[in-house]
Amino acid sequence: MMVDRNALRTNQVGILVLVVAAFLLDLPWLLLLTGLALTLGALDPRVAPFQLLYHRVLKGRLVRPDARPEDPTPHRFAQALGGTFLLAAAVALFGGAYGVGWTLAWLVAALALVNLLFGFCAGCFLYLQLARLGVLRR
Repeated sequence: MMVDRNALRTNQVGILVLVVAAFLLDLPWLLLLTGLALTLGALDPRVAPFQLLYHRVLKGRLVRPDARPEDPTPHRFAQALGGTFLLAAAVALFGGAYGVGWTLAWLVAALALVNLLFGFCAGCFLYLQLARLGVLRR
């Protein structure tokens, strides 16, 4: 299987931009939408909003593909995990638990930034460790 690293980077940039915008503009619903977008993309990459942006607008025009032979499953797991954390962040913010909500949101943003800058996917690492321990099937 092939994974386009620039498609993953589009996800990471999208997460960063939307979490920062949600924080600066105090828009918890933006975290909710971002979490839903990530979760939807983890369930079916063909309808993932960030992937649609990449494939329909950016790829070939502004960004060159960077496809590599790799299993996409760890990346989808990481995306589902990020989506879950952002959904939890939105719920916490709507419930008035601002410290918890923004901490969860900034955790997702920080991990997206680490992946973007250094190529280390914490969610992928977690997936591989859980698979190694037999908690998840590869």
